[in-house]
Amino acid sequence: MSDTTPAPVNQLILGDNLEIMKRLESESVDLIYLDPPFFSNRNYEIIWGDAGEIRSFEDRWAGGIDHYIAWLQERVELMYRLLKKTGSIFLHCDWHANAHIRVDILDKIFGDKNFRGEIIWQRANAHNDARKKLAVLTDSIFYYSKTGKFTYNPIFIELSEAYKNSAYRFQDDKGSFSSSDLTGAGINKNDVPWKDYHPAKRNRHWALPTDTITQITGEEISTLSTIEKLELLEKNGYIMWTSNGTPRFKRYLENTNGILLGNMWTDILNVQSQSKERIGYPTQKPEALLERIIKCASNEGDLVLDPFMGGGTTAAVADKLKRRWIGIDQSVQAVKVTEMRLDKQRSFFSAPFTVQLQKYDYETLRHKDAFEFESWIIQQYGGEPNIKKRNDFGLDGKMSDNTPIQVKRSDGIGRNVIDNFKSAVERADKKLYEKNKKEKKPVGYIIAFSFGKGAVEEVARLKVKENVLIELVTVDSIVSLADGPTRVAVKMREVERDAKGGTKIEFIAAGKSESGIDFYAWDFDYNAEKGFQASLLVDKDGRQTHQFKAGVHAIAVKAVDNDGLESVETIKLKVNGVVKKM
Repeated sequence: MSDTTPAPVNQLILGDNLEIMKRLESESVDLIYLDPPFFSNRNYEIIWGDAGEIRSFEDRWAGGIDHYIAWLQERVELMYRLLKKTGSIFLHCDWHANAHIRVDILDKIFGDKNFRGEIIWQRANAHNDARKKLAVLTDSIFYYSKTGKFTYNPIFIELSEAYKNSAYRFQDDKGSFSSSDLTGAGINKNDVPWKDYHPAKRNRHWALPTDTITQITGEEISTLSTIEKLELLEKNGYIMWTSNGTPRFKRYLENTNGILLGNMWTDILNVQSQSKERIGYPTQKPEALLERIIKCASNEGDLVLDPFMGGGTTAAVADKLKRRWIGIDQSVQAVKVTEMRLDKQRSFFSAPFTVQLQKYDYETLRHKDAFEFESWIIQQYGGEPNIKKRNDFGLDGKMSDNTPIQVKRSDGIGRNVIDNFKSAVERADKKLYEKNKKEKKPVGYIIAFSFGKGAVEEVARLKVKENVLIELVTVDSIVSLADGPTRVAVKMREVERDAKGGTKIEFIAAGKSESGIDFYAWDFDYNAEKGFQASLLVDKDGRQTHQFKAGVHAIAVKAVDNDGLESVETIKLKVNGVVKKM
């Protein structure tokens, strides 16, 4: 296996982003957004409170600002390697370290010539402390491209009614329009006059709306002269004349995408306490902010990386916008909360995603959907799963050199599997089979939970007698297996009834795990077909009170341990003046 692998896509990864990014393929990512812990948050940064986050916290704040910059710089250097030549990075920070980050990290790694702008995001309005000092209401988001050729889609924002009434105050039979310049500042010596108007006499040059001219002709306009373009505009009713003889462009409201936005973003507030998208993560960024960034610097199908995933906004928005994505975080809660957030927004058309933990529950993997397990374990091993499952000779994937992989989601694999696999590999690609055999390389890999004596002996015989190497790979040699939480015990207590037969119920959940329970999540309207859809994402105590109307209700509680392994318990209740467990 090579030191780096193709970037896994649509994947949540638990671990240190430094080590994970080292293993990803160079120039494979189109857009990186990172919202690293701010230097100002050193006393308040423990958000999820689990072991991975605490380790990261202790490492980051071992020294002062120089240590923080060194810690961040090491990671941004890796991000530069991962970006495609047409890729871009958006780094989110605040005033405590933004000058250091720009000068000591971004300018040095990306070069000041690739600085595309500093977005000033006003995330809040002033509070009472602004009476005593200037309130800091903004964050900085530094935008750099890797090279001079990069993906950029102009940002338009919707026009307000006041702006429409002010700017589009003219009317004709086509509708409301504004009056815009057909010229720009400065002289172009090649410009010619049109209808007695010469822009050079006013120290200006022709600056024509090429998008409108292209719409009129429906053809390539580079061969048209300036005069021909002006004649087209006038013929189609796009030019008005001022009283002093100056031609102006009529920009119609119905053809307007909105106002072009610059680097000052004041129209997106931070996530409010009553917001539907709020998940309880203190530094959660609004989806509108990430939607704007992702649309600006990527296209559908592009790969977006967030190496400090936090509450999972980048992954959630990228998924909605049909981008591929990778999210990395050291916190189990960050990964599992993001997983549940993605599950809740999924539809029939959503692309699949996988979750890479550091340990996995044997029972969960052993009974996972066969196709999902095959694809997942092959990716964990560094291979590429087959997308099509027909005419593949029963082979499930391949390594980077095209050597076949077969997956068996079972224990005690027997000799017959080896015999069938050898025949399939030879039929699939005889030339590759002979090449690997001659070079004493494996002709194929079989992945399973365990192998029986017959399989092990047959592999040994093939190696000695026929010079054929088949590598047997156990699942636990690829990923660490562990026992997840035991069945969750749930107690309940009626708290209060109402006159309509409804009642308020307190639930107390208790799960056990060798690594300890990290948190609980609740689904108070559980539907088995939809799966677990969290009503409450993070409950550290396992104690919740909920109001139910009269009727039958299904409730599910999920216990997540410190390894990210989980167990779900479901309860059916009948509520009608009394509470009865069904």
